[in-house]
Amino acid sequence: MTKILQVKQALQDNPKVWLVTGVAGFIGSNLLEALLKLNQRVIGLDNFETGHQYNLDEVKGLVSAEQWSKFEFIEGDITDYSTCERAVEGVDYVLHQAALGSVPRSLANPIKTNAANVTGFLNMLNAAREANVSSFTYAASSSTYGDHPALPKVEENIGKPLSPYAVTKYVNEVYADVFARSYGFKSIGLRYFNVFGKRQDPNGAYAAVIPKWTSAIIEGETVFINGDGETSRDFCFIDNVVQMNILAATADDEAKNQVYNVAVGDRTTLNQLYFAIAEALTECGITINGEPSYRDFRAGDVRHSQADISKASGLLGYKPDFKIGDGIHQAMPWYISFLSSK
Repeated sequence: MTKILQVKQALQDNPKVWLVTGVAGFIGSNLLEALLKLNQRVIGLDNFETGHQYNLDEVKGLVSAEQWSKFEFIEGDITDYSTCERAVEGVDYVLHQAALGSVPRSLANPIKTNAANVTGFLNMLNAAREANVSSFTYAASSSTYGDHPALPKVEENIGKPLSPYAVTKYVNEVYADVFARSYGFKSIGLRYFNVFGKRQDPNGAYAAVIPKWTSAIIEGETVFINGDGETSRDFCFIDNVVQMNILAATADDEAKNQVYNVAVGDRTTLNQLYFAIAEALTECGITINGEPSYRDFRAGDVRHSQADISKASGLLGYKPDFKIGDGIHQAMPWYISFLSSK
């Protein structure tokens, strides 16, 4: 039996109370769904800055009435400390996902990004410490590797940040380490690598590449590729991310006060990604019109990214179930349904 199956069985036998911040967002709502299906009690916190009520409504339709009754929602902002204190009351495990993501967003508004990602993070970290929660797991980012050229990316080797967003995510890791050293409050940071899957918003100026391209193809619009299309990323399906959060939250103390890459250990170019999405949509009956259009490289982006996941595998028992092709085929029907309902 794999580590994640062992942990899930233990949680079903002995349910816990979880706090998921950013619960109405892409990753948060997928965590909510997974936890409720394990019959856990979940407190959710969101201010709907980037999350959506329809994500919560969708989860409600995917779980039983009894499971949904175990969910309590708090509408509030992590930059308000009293809200954070309220949210952590009686909680065993914190999964801190709330943040303002996107490199371009941080370049356009570094002040707002810092408020959510640094002040908000510190509020949650300290509130969790004061409430004596059992574990604190937070969303870190592969952007922390910055300009470090080596591939694959190993947790101990990082470069200089290339965006305000990357700075904020690095500061999270520094604060987490200081809290472990100063207060004995250990946590785990998860450096996400280009997460994708159902409920990732395809709309807005800061939409991620997979939902943005998928939406454009379905709606017959032009797909724009930044640069020459040979930029590469380690794309990680959402189910792998859910697995890592559960493993991290339940990890032994020996595995805490660490950061871990959350990825699959592969590299896919933007050109390869486009054709993989187009192929999956064609199989779903979507007609592909035209070719992608190439434009300038995007400011703040690194050229290549690929993760070494051996640390997560060795210390947490992480074993990604989905490669990029599997994940894209899983996600496409959701996007077709979502866009047709709008």
